[in-house]
Amino acid sequence: MATSGQIGFSFPEPTRKGPHGGARPGAGRPRLRHKHDPSHAARPVHKARHPSHITLRVVRAVGRLRKRKLWAALKRAAIQLGISDAFRIIHISIQGNHIHLLVEAADKDALADGMRRFEILVAKKINAVLARSGKVFEFRYHRVDITTPRQMRGALAYVLNNWRRHRDDVTTPGAENALIDPYSTAWAFDGWADLDEVPEWERLPSAEPRTWLLRVGWRKHPLISVRELPGPLGSSPSRKRG
Repeated sequence: MATSGQIGFSFPEPTRKGPHGGARPGAGRPRLRHKHDPSHAARPVHKARHPSHITLRVVRAVGRLRKRKLWAALKRAAIQLGISDAFRIIHISIQGNHIHLLVEAADKDALADGMRRFEILVAKKINAVLARSGKVFEFRYHRVDITTPRQMRGALAYVLNNWRRHRDDVTTPGAENALIDPYSTAWAFDGWADLDEVPEWERLPSAEPRTWLLRVGWRKHPLISVRELPGPLGSSPSRKRG
């Protein structure tokens, strides 16, 4: 009983919650992840000496990216944002429903800010060209930092010759069986084994690389043929086609 001048409270004994109550790991609606959706964990620290391979995938409603009107919009975005001290787009490759980038950045914040501005600008330009509104990129971008000469060589071959993986080297209108991808910065790459065969045409912009890996390091391995068919990232140089 409560003493004089005090108010007595009677609380029920706490009961144990059943198996469906309370917070626990994995509770709530399961998040559906497409196979291309990168992990949403915090991104690792980025070091300026390590270039990054970035992949951006667009939503289905945008349609095919390898069209001249969309290529022109992406070109303008790359020119506006891709060449600075903090964030540089060294190479870009536009595929059917995704974009590959090789970029250099001063640090993690510069990389995140550069990609955020690039995605916003590209989304605005694509929506303007297509007279649509809404989401353009399906997932957050996928990032792989390049740390070795062999990995750098593989990433260059993968990005610049990616159209051969998708057989766009034989289906791209106006460029069937061309030597290099017109929807890329392949023209600006001076590491082709068959450089004397590479033609010039209307070009996508390309910043000059500053990292050792992109300038010199990858050349510890064989030069890249314009006809090389790249395998999965991290694989050895692949066969040629064409």
